[in-house]
Amino acid sequence: MTPQTASEENPNLYLLRSLSKFNKLDEWRTGLDDFTHQVRLGLIFDHLVIYKKNGGENLEPIYARAVGRGRSAEAETTWGNGICNQAIQENKAITTYPPQNSEADRLDRPFVLALPLSSTNKPFGAVVMIRFGGPSYSPIDIDQAQGYAAVLSLVLGNNRLQDQVNSLTQQCRQSILQDNFISTITHELRSPLGFIKGFATTLLRSDTTWDFQSQQEFLKIIDSETDNLQELIDNMLDSARLQSQMLEMHMQPVRVDSLIRNATARTNLHHPELKIFLEIIEPVKLVQADPRRLDQVIENLINNSSKYAPLSPLWITIKSENKQVILQFRDEGPGIPSDSLEKVFWRFFRDPNSSKETRGSGLGLYICKQIIDAHHGEILVESTVSKGTNFTILLPTLEE
Repeated sequence: MTPQTASEENPNLYLLRSLSKFNKLDEWRTGLDDFTHQVRLGLIFDHLVIYKKNGGENLEPIYARAVGRGRSAEAETTWGNGICNQAIQENKAITTYPPQNSEADRLDRPFVLALPLSSTNKPFGAVVMIRFGGPSYSPIDIDQAQGYAAVLSLVLGNNRLQDQVNSLTQQCRQSILQDNFISTITHELRSPLGFIKGFATTLLRSDTTWDFQSQQEFLKIIDSETDNLQELIDNMLDSARLQSQMLEMHMQPVRVDSLIRNATARTNLHHPELKIFLEIIEPVKLVQADPRRLDQVIENLINNSSKYAPLSPLWITIKSENKQVILQFRDEGPGIPSDSLEKVFWRFFRDPNSSKETRGSGLGLYICKQIIDAHHGEILVESTVSKGTNFTILLPTLEE
């Protein structure tokens, strides 16, 4: 038995198979090209356009194809913009025919057929077919075109429904993260405030006298907790500014190796217990950056290592390669589980497996990613449980 060709098999099955590619981002145009080809085997037209509502009542073309007459002059020919609105408003097939004029150029005589695309009987778009110079659409042509429009409605309607489901899922996920964030942030705010209030009240007691060493110890705790509180507030403000695209960047040529050296020096001062091994592979090229914001990213990654991998050294490597400056921060700590790895840059996300003692707002890595994105760079993470984590930052170098 000779195998059937694509055009010989059941047309509707072939159309559904063609349009199933529409759900794959890299194949949707191929699917519609196949659809157009198959439709034209049974229903002649010169132009085919698919319009969809863009969220409101406005229509925009998502696909257009010139396959016959007028192909060489498609920019000057009609594409049925007006009739598609009528088809949607009346929710039925609409045809228009030009006045009879045997002397007119056929490109000036479009025969247009517009059919609504509907989901649950609510039009969300239209498909328009145009013949230049005729013939007019017969009742059989219109019935056949309606069959094709029904297939197209089914696939595009399902795709539209999936988009709505994805949007609702994202909203629910964001709502859950925000609820968790409120719970976490309440605890994070109360903790330093409790320490500050407690030790300040202790120092102010009139019924006892504290020796100088005790006073210094209490004041250091107050100072440290004030820093924690300030960092938390700064992260919340930066997160809000990033969400509203109000975080300002002051770009200038920057030596990233100098930022790294300064950051490690500060860390050695405040966290002498953290061992940092710094490798700078010269020459390190300049990048266009906001030094304050880039320093904020570096500080955050170093502090994360101190918090989440306190028993591991931190290896920092910086080098220039392929018009990029590459920074790597590697530790041999507990690592991040695979189900949390893709979420670490989400706003408000905190790994549920991390120690309850480890304080954090779930904003630090989110802010890091937004800052690096604003520098037209990329931040990546790799991790293996019990073996450690590696953060990599890629920044474009200045044009030479």
